[in-house]
Amino acid sequence: MARSTRIALVQCRAEPDPAENLRRMLARIGEAAAGGARVVCTPELFRTRYFCQSEDHAHFELAEPIPGPASEALAQAARQHRVAIVASLFERRAAGLFHNTAAVFDADGSLRGLYRKMHIPDDPRYYEKFYFTPGDLGFRSFAVEPARVGVLVCWDQWFPEAARLTALGGAEILFYPTAIGWHPAEKQEYGQEQIESWRLIQRAHAIANGIFVAVPNRVGFEPAAGGAGDGALGAGIEFWGSSFVCAPDGAVIAQAGCAEETIVYADCDLEWVQRQRTHWPFLRDRRVDAYQRLTERWLDD
Repeated sequence: MARSTRIALVQCRAEPDPAENLRRMLARIGEAAAGGARVVCTPELFRTRYFCQSEDHAHFELAEPIPGPASEALAQAARQHRVAIVASLFERRAAGLFHNTAAVFDADGSLRGLYRKMHIPDDPRYYEKFYFTPGDLGFRSFAVEPARVGVLVCWDQWFPEAARLTALGGAEILFYPTAIGWHPAEKQEYGQEQIESWRLIQRAHAIANGIFVAVPNRVGFEPAAGGAGDGALGAGIEFWGSSFVCAPDGAVIAQAGCAEETIVYADCDLEWVQRQRTHWPFLRDRRVDAYQRLTERWLDD
């Protein structure tokens, strides 16, 4: 029996008010469901502007527990619209313990599980190590009504090990909630190269693992707190949008532009996963007996 499902990626701006961002996201989830989507994915940390541009203890007040008000609203949206949701949230796990977390809700509103971001960057305007404890749940996949989905978050998208382990856990569609953009002063010289590298690494994950890869990003310029620049980099981030879905052979089957708020739809033929892995049998030919040293930081001998 053929298995196919429509997914939707929400590409949007973030406003200063978290409540307004949540309200707008709930409306977009309803719109996506009306458009036939059975799984909807948000960008990274959609409830807020990207606060990691600066190190400020006041920003910890933006976090919520899971379950909490935002996750309960998302669960209700999943039940109301009969759609699975992958939502990126700033999780307050305990006093002084915070995670960058993706929550996966099934179409009946049940929480299927959490993925806590494993790879935490520390780069100019991406000061995430100040805020987030690295994930401790490992690389996971989740069964929702339409498919088995895996979730990684933004910086995770550069690491082939993460995609491989998520695929080995049974994921048919791998979602990457994302918040990535240009430093304004670098865009002219490096911008095209950066975005092409970003697309290429994720398309490679699709090919290497024979899975669909779906990447929602935010759009718009967000100033750094206080407008302070970071040397020649400028005083904020211009998020580059370009949300996309690629098939198990790496072909881009749906994509948004760099600036508009939109919903990206893609119809995913899940039988393609089986076909691709049969004809390009990378999983079959893995030398699992020879990879033990991948757990070492560097090979000194």
